[in-house]
Amino acid sequence: MSRELLERFYEGFKKRDPEAMAACYADDIAFSDPVYVDLHGERARDMWRMLAGRAKDLDLTYEIKSASDTRGEVHWDARYTFSLTGRKVLNRIDATLEIKDGKIIKHTDVFDFWKWSRQALGAPGLLLGWSPMLKNKVRGNASKALDEFQAAKTSKSVA
Repeated sequence: MSRELLERFYEGFKKRDPEAMAACYADDIAFSDPVYVDLHGERARDMWRMLAGRAKDLDLTYEIKSASDTRGEVHWDARYTFSLTGRKVLNRIDATLEIKDGKIIKHTDVFDFWKWSRQALGAPGLLLGWSPMLKNKVRGNASKALDEFQAAKTSKSVA
């Protein structure tokens, strides 16, 4: 069951279908990675909606390393163009997913932020990608973009 859940999630990601991904998450999902820290519920689902909507040239591959009724480990590689700089990125990510009642309740992605920032940001990432200052700046920009995405989504649903 868990392997199929993980396959549904990552196949949805490959197809840039955030609703398929969201359907794999529990209502109170907790998500975290080096950029999007401590997202819960709809905010975590909206992060995928926003990223999938922006990913024009995403090429995703994944390998399920382990799957049980309560836990899964997946390695995935994402190749894409970082929209803010137009730079090509290959991000290698290791995911740990906790599962309960057939849904993902906790999703933690780990990747080398400095390696990512060198690719995505160029010289600033090379020089400062190791620093808390740059990491916090990227996190702040990502959080602001997600806030704006959610505000736009809310205004569309009200209209």
